[in-house]
Amino acid sequence: MTDAERVLWSRLRGKQLKGLQIYRQRIIGNYIVDFYCPRSKLVIELDGGEHYTDEGYKEDKIRDEYLQSLGLRVLRISDRDVFKNLDGCIQRIYESL
Repeated sequence: MTDAERVLWSRLRGKQLKGLQIYRQRIIGNYIVDFYCPRSKLVIELDGGEHYTDEGYKEDKIRDEYLQSLGLRVLRISDRDVFKNLDGCIQRIYESL
């Protein structure tokens, strides 16, 4: 896990949000998602700098479209936001669950 993933995971694990189980590093199709809540069909992707390149945007779009075709919702959060505004990130996730 990256440092940002560790920080976010510390606030997601153990059914801390709405009593819902959130898993980390789950395989869905050909992808490994950062975090996944099956009950709310929510995938949480933590994006580092490589996601903000032209190639990164293109790959993320393909990935998101695939996950959405399975009926999943994808919430993308910048790793920078985790460090600067963790409570705001947690609120976004909470509202998405």
